[in-house]
Amino acid sequence: MALTSVAVMSSTLAAPAAESAAEPGREFYELRLYHLRQGPMLKRFDDFYREVGVPAWNRAGVANVGVFDLAVGPDAPTKYVLLPFKSPDILAAAHAKFEDDAEVLKAEFYNVPPTDPAYVRVESTLLQAFTGMPKLEVPLQRAENKPRLFELRTYEAHSRKANQKKVEMFNLGEIAIFRRTGLTPVFFAEGLIGGKLPSLTYLLVFDDMAGHDKAWASFGPDPEWKKLSTTHGYTNAEILTNITNVFLRPTGYSQI
Repeated sequence: MALTSVAVMSSTLAAPAAESAAEPGREFYELRLYHLRQGPMLKRFDDFYREVGVPAWNRAGVANVGVFDLAVGPDAPTKYVLLPFKSPDILAAAHAKFEDDAEVLKAEFYNVPPTDPAYVRVESTLLQAFTGMPKLEVPLQRAENKPRLFELRTYEAHSRKANQKKVEMFNLGEIAIFRRTGLTPVFFAEGLIGGKLPSLTYLLVFDDMAGHDKAWASFGPDPEWKKLSTTHGYTNAEILTNITNVFLRPTGYSQI
């Protein structure tokens, strides 16, 4: 359930580990998608993550655990879980602590029979934060206990070189344009392990859908964005093959 294979694989990623050692501020994120069925599965998931899962991850040293409901997107119902880590080694250690946590081991969610599974399937992606935004930023709405809407976007590329070019574009100017035009980021990260590679993923937060629409309407005609997006080497035709996005709402116990 806690996907220890991801922890093992992450600890053997020589290139990312080397980058992390050189740039210790860049975080790693595990993004999980729990595919569920309507009915008891939803309550069982929420009961576990609210009462056991999130506290257990916190005890394992993982702060700011995000848990989200899919508001708009495919494969509903799906729960999204975001786990931030400071390094691959810390990721692996946290997974081990979570797996051995006494409360986790005795939880119903962790001990269901095959005839009554806790979920249909889990997908997991490992991401590394951009240099231009090396750490996750908890939304101000969370501290003020206000409603919030998240947009999760994934950009796919035809090659790693093209994907790196889009990462570079964000680091050199696009993230700053986002912030200035009201597109408030939670994280920007490159995919390391998972589906749809090569790719990058980022998470934005808004007060509501009206705020979302207003910010994107401001971004599109921005002069700096128009100049950057038409620069040779940075055009969509050169570096992007597909964009997917979903809208998420935080659960009442989400720490993001």
